[in-house]
Amino acid sequence: MKLKLILAAMIAAVSVMAQAQTAAAPAASAARADVKAEAKAAAKAGETKGGEAAAPTVDKTKSTKARADVKAEAKEATKTGEAKEAGAAAPKPAKKSKSTKEERAKVKAEAKAAAKAGETKAGETAK
Repeated sequence: MKLKLILAAMIAAVSVMAQAQTAAAPAASAARADVKAEAKAAAKAGETKGGEAAAPTVDKTKSTKARADVKAEAKEATKTGEAKEAGAAAPKPAKKSKSTKEERAKVKAEAKAAAKAGETKAGETAK
C-alpha cells in the first residue's frame, strides 16, 4: 500500500515539473530572439568577429642545431656512457632508512623537553 502511495506521489510530482517546463519555453524563446538580434546588431557594427575566434598561437622553440649534429652528439654521448639507451628506465630513488629505537627515543625526549620549556605548542595548534 505504501509503495503505491509513494509511486503515485512521484508521478504527480513529475507531471507538475513537466508542465512547469513547457510553460517556461515561450519565455526562453523570446529571450533567445533578443540575444540573436543583439548579436546581429553587434556584428553589423563591427564589434564582433565573424565565426569562431581562433585560440592564440604560441611560437614553438626552434632548435639552432641541424638534425645531423644532434644525432651525432647523441651517438657520441651514448658511446661515452653519458646518455642512456632509448627506453632505459630512470634510476629508482634510494629507499628511506628506518629509524632505530634509540633514534626514536632521542627524538621523543627532545620533543618532551621542548614542550616543558614552552618552546612548542601541544596539540593541533602546533601546525
